[in-house]
Amino acid sequence: MASSAAASAYSLRHPFRCPPPISASNPRNLKTTHHHHSVSRRRILLLSTAALSSAPLLLLPPPSAASESETPSPPPPPSPAVTDRFYLDFSVCPTYFRSDRPIGGSDPSACPDPEPLGRVVLGLYGKLLPKTVANFKAMCSSGRESRCASYRGSLVHKVLPGQYFSAGRQGRGGEGRPMRPDLQRNGEGRPMRPDLQRNTETVDPKSFAVRHDRPGTLSLCLSENDDDEAVKMDPDYRNVEFLITTGPGPCPQLDNANIVFGTVLEGMDVVTTIAAIPTYKPAERIRQFNDFAEFLGDERAQIARAMWNRPLKTVYISDCGELKVAKPLLSPSLP
Repeated sequence: MASSAAASAYSLRHPFRCPPPISASNPRNLKTTHHHHSVSRRRILLLSTAALSSAPLLLLPPPSAASESETPSPPPPPSPAVTDRFYLDFSVCPTYFRSDRPIGGSDPSACPDPEPLGRVVLGLYGKLLPKTVANFKAMCSSGRESRCASYRGSLVHKVLPGQYFSAGRQGRGGEGRPMRPDLQRNGEGRPMRPDLQRNTETVDPKSFAVRHDRPGTLSLCLSENDDDEAVKMDPDYRNVEFLITTGPGPCPQLDNANIVFGTVLEGMDVVTTIAAIPTYKPAERIRQFNDFAEFLGDERAQIARAMWNRPLKTVYISDCGELKVAKPLLSPSLP
């Protein structure tokens, strides 16, 4: 009895360990040991069965977590349809042009030895952004015969390597007068302006749906606008400055702040060539001094900052216009 009680006490303290050795002097140890093995095996079997049955429950997330992980993903970005095709011819003028020359500020024929870079063909999203596209078309179509201000003769005034270049800036002319496409006048005193609409799409959240997710994205400059502040204050101001992303990657910093209204269909090699042109980059000490001057409210800091990232070569739009897509002729149906 003493040995049986000791074995039971040992098994309660150590349920998963082997029982004490069998004593040959006591024949009841064989029966006790057999009973102990049976209890231990049943206990191990029950515990293992319970563990296996609860394992799938542990792997499954709680209902609340499962519902949270199944939140609907945002809709994919729209794929706008191209409604119009326009071209921009870019050239380099080895002779000097003023780097702050505004839109259409001088005749491009003033360059005696232009070096053509090539043509960029743009597809415009006229159905998605009709007003923005209409103003861009007007700025590309005017200027040659009507002598209205246009993109023709405008400089590429900013190049950010690996991001974009911009053109179509409106500023002040050589005499200090505002040079804007809606205020220039011809010799008869009539406005030298194309038909520019008041663009209410700049305040419509739907206008910012398309992302700057690929090279060759054509966008209206809003946050990156460099127009002269005196021009912007005019109630008849029309923003026509644009940028083209150069790649190699997307430009998410431009999203929700500039309006994508087109894409490059042909001429990405020309875009890459413009992006590779060296630009003016001030030294780090000058940048720090400029930041401090801007912190103090010095207006000259902003004027100096406007010269940063200017191309060291004079790249300008030598020609622009619309590409008419010929419609196929339908032959009469024969009986």
